[in-house]
Amino acid sequence: MARASAKTSETRPRNADRSQKDILDAALAEFADYGLGGARMDRIAERAGVNKRLIYYYFESKESLFLAVLERAYEGIRSEEQALNLTQVEPVEAIRRLIAFTWNYYIAHPEFLTLLNSENLHRARHLKQSTKISAMHSPLVQTLADVLERGHKGGIFRAGVDPVQLYISIAGLSYFYLGNSHTLSTIFDRPLLGPKAKLERLSHMTDLVLGYLVRD
Repeated sequence: MARASAKTSETRPRNADRSQKDILDAALAEFADYGLGGARMDRIAERAGVNKRLIYYYFESKESLFLAVLERAYEGIRSEEQALNLTQVEPVEAIRRLIAFTWNYYIAHPEFLTLLNSENLHRARHLKQSTKISAMHSPLVQTLADVLERGHKGGIFRAGVDPVQLYISIAGLSYFYLGNSHTLSTIFDRPLLGPKAKLERLSHMTDLVLGYLVRD
């Protein structure tokens, strides 16, 4: 009997973790498709294959669930950025890696950009309530600051570059292009999401950023 009880207690956390993962996966798809305002808990429950009451049990409200999805999305990109090992390569290569990673991550995860668009419509109301976001981003800022300092000390990079401003510029160069690719493609009559165009864009962004950073 004791052995059976122990087995049951071990199974419950695994089932709970699996259920929460399924809910978060389903919620990500729902929020990406419809935004926070258009998302429906009934559809999330159906996508996840769970009872709607279970969603409320774990996340309390649609707003809380949206924040959990946002935090998980940021955890994903920050975790993969850490795997780039930017502190282990020379500064120019580190910047190249960060630009290429950001560009390719946004292409591979359009739902991430959609979530950001939705949260910006709400003026970051949910992120302001997060207790995790600042801690997630501090290592990125410190890593980039270290890369810039090494580049400056080595006589490669200019002095006085703000790592936050630099990251925003790198992210913005990718974000604007991809977020507006349909209108831009129409306006300029160019297939901006074609394979050749995407390679050209990455090369252009890299040249822009390094042209600013590297001393003459």
